[in-house]
Amino acid sequence: MSQLEVALAEIKRGAEEILVEEELVAKLKEGRPLRIKLGMDPTAPDIHLGHTVILNKLKTFQDLGHEIILLIGDFTAMVGDPSGKNATRPPLSEEAIKHNALTYAEQAFKILDPAKTRIEYNSTWLKELGATGMIKLAAKQTVARMMERDDFKKRYSGGQSIAIHEFLYPLLQGYDSVALKADVELGGTDQKFNLLMGRELQKDAGMATQCVLMMPLLVGLDGVKKMSKSAANYIGVHDAPGEMFGKIMSITDDLMWNYYELLSFRPLTEIDGFKAGIAAGTLNPRDVKIWLAKEIITRYHDEAAA
Repeated sequence: MSQLEVALAEIKRGAEEILVEEELVAKLKEGRPLRIKLGMDPTAPDIHLGHTVILNKLKTFQDLGHEIILLIGDFTAMVGDPSGKNATRPPLSEEAIKHNALTYAEQAFKILDPAKTRIEYNSTWLKELGATGMIKLAAKQTVARMMERDDFKKRYSGGQSIAIHEFLYPLLQGYDSVALKADVELGGTDQKFNLLMGRELQKDAGMATQCVLMMPLLVGLDGVKKMSKSAANYIGVHDAPGEMFGKIMSITDDLMWNYYELLSFRPLTEIDGFKAGIAAGTLNPRDVKIWLAKEIITRYHDEAAA
């Protein structure tokens, strides 16, 4: 395999969808560091392993020599991302946003190299838009286009309210990509509408459009629902080592491979070897799960490295 093919295989590892893959290949062939954007709204003070799936992919790009931009959505957090929500989210206070932003960065640096990570806050340019700029931005899309969003459509048909400011969120996230001149934006599958808005606004601005890489939502400990605190099926990055170990060991053998694909940094060839060993009866699935648990625990608890 060529160097490009090896890099592309790592980038595609675990990815749900890449839009547009041919464009991404063309950008990689340019031989320059690409600007890779990941936006995170500091809506809670801590994160769980489900959140780290995208951070792990960001590390892949970082290890390949690309420019990593961790965008803290301190402005958009005041709006609240409506993705997947069945009700308008309450706005956060400025104090809560600042506190959460600091802890997000601290936890992200358990995975990313802080010396090679560029942190930006979208209030830097979004506050400067002002009323005139916000109206111009809102004029770039129609209500009909916004109603194509699945969550808006469901809420409207179900008689649930949609606040006007919620329509602004995808536009603001898209404008972030314009301001940062992003080459690639990462996000979960539930972010597709917002991620594609970045492409539309970049095109409108006469810029090269970003590629979009979407990662699947990590299944929680119950093996059914996506990992979330509300479903009580999560593993927090601040969980004690013993608690984290017990939770990881509780997942099914089948789910273990999904965790290896999305959470482990082991080479794919090594993971394939584990699968072959289990199939041949030369490896015990429990041992393979222990290796996964130790890798993850060591990442977040240096003192637990053993």
